Amino acid sequence: MRLDGFLWVVTYFGYSLFLARIDAGKSPERSEFPPDFAFGVSTSAYQVEGAVKEGGRGPSIWDTYTHDFPEKVDDRSNGDIAADSYHLYKEDVRMIREVGLNAYRFSLSWSRILPRGNLRGVNKEGIKYYNNLINELIHQGIKPFVTLFHWDAPQALEDEYGGFLSSKIVDDFLDYCDICFREFGDRVKYWITINEPMTFSTKGYDHGNNAPGRCSTDVKRCGEGNSSTEPYQVAHNLLLAHATAVKLYRNQYKEEQNGMIGIAPSCDWFMPLTNSTDDEEAALRELDFRLGWILDPLTRGDYPPIMREYIGERLPRFTKEESEILRGSYDFLGINYYTAQYAAHIPYVGPSVPKSQSQDSRVSLSVVRNGIPIGPKAASSWLYVYPEGIKELLLHVKKKYNDPIIYITENGVDEHDMKMDPFLQCLNDTMRVDYHRQHISFLLEALREGVKLKGYFMWSLMDNFEWENGYTVRFGIYYVDFMDNAKRYPKSSAHWIAVSKEFVSPRADTVA
Repeated sequence: MRLDGFLWVVTYFGYSLFLARIDAGKSPERSEFPPDFAFGVSTSAYQVEGAVKEGGRGPSIWDTYTHDFPEKVDDRSNGDIAADSYHLYKEDVRMIREVGLNAYRFSLSWSRILPRGNLRGVNKEGIKYYNNLINELIHQGIKPFVTLFHWDAPQALEDEYGGFLSSKIVDDFLDYCDICFREFGDRVKYWITINEPMTFSTKGYDHGNNAPGRCSTDVKRCGEGNSSTEPYQVAHNLLLAHATAVKLYRNQYKEEQNGMIGIAPSCDWFMPLTNSTDDEEAALRELDFRLGWILDPLTRGDYPPIMREYIGERLPRFTKEESEILRGSYDFLGINYYTAQYAAHIPYVGPSVPKSQSQDSRVSLSVVRNGIPIGPKAASSWLYVYPEGIKELLLHVKKKYNDPIIYITENGVDEHDMKMDPFLQCLNDTMRVDYHRQHISFLLEALREGVKLKGYFMWSLMDNFEWENGYTVRFGIYYVDFMDNAKRYPKSSAHWIAVSKEFVSPRADTVA
């Protein structure tokens, strides 16, 4: 649908009320950003595509997880239909273009391209679908930023050898990436190998609340797993899969296709709960255990020394050759930022049997200090709004990790699903407008302080299947009516993006 008529009136009314309480003079303008800056939105395959049994697609671990353990999703839902982007991709692209954004970050479903996860079967229908999507984006002047793995590993590889628990997956991932580079790389110039390797490793193999749902039985109710070792092994294999894919791209495709390749870790910003030295060190330590876990190997070829000290032999080791291919294996970094937390030191009481990866940093995290929350609470229990954190995180990455080129590949806020009651209120998402406006202001400050920031992607284009939360929360700038053929309706934030000074941007062919 187009952004006009009655819905424009609705969204404009909410937007106008919002402007009445914000000093528009404090807002950054598009002209203050570099002319090649990418402003876009993000999605991922399992969260929006649906059509899980159509077009030759094989099952992923999320198909199995949501159907075998529906009780682990808040509303017992799944991504079988989701936002039906498999059938509605042209509408998705039109929505992006109509609000004036110049970039779209989406992921490919590994099992839609390789139903068995490996070269025993290449699905031409899956390749055709992604070619159609990419071509439609290019036709509309929108740059595709393609993520190769966003948590939906093929179930066939999980059954065969345990998926990312096994180093065997590195070769299969390489074959999958080879197909993607070959089939799409003439038009895709921005590749992201892995989305949030830390989150995939901890939620899937420590907490057990994401696919494949593994954890120690004394941590949460999981049928099998080891929360003290498996997250580290999975992250290790994810890093090696990333590095080998980058090596392949650079050796065989980069010169001819003239693209860039990176990875997208996520991290909160952490601040000391008190001004004590112990808490200040705890905040830095938590950054190492979250972000350094991924970025230290990519910059110096090994995990942070503090992780090696605290974890010991449970932390895998890289060979000399592996360290060499890891070091420098990115052209840019994607950073996913949503929120911040306070960090407090937990005193060491001597050796004990490790139970969980999340306990290894010896840091206690909270969102309240002296009875005051760190910021306004969103719908998700973990998301408190702290815009300053995005600038502090960017400066931290600049200083500690060799001043890389950075894209903010996810940033967003959610509201509770209101079951269309009242419908107009569902569209009036002024909190989201406020959230993005404030974060963009701090992005501009980071740019002025020398951060090599090249783009900003909002999560998300539309409401979708939000993993363990199902459809109980909504992150989209478009409302999706999951009960009525996934019809999309623009929220106030979509209108704001279309008319605001922040997002009036040049055509996508100028994106760097």
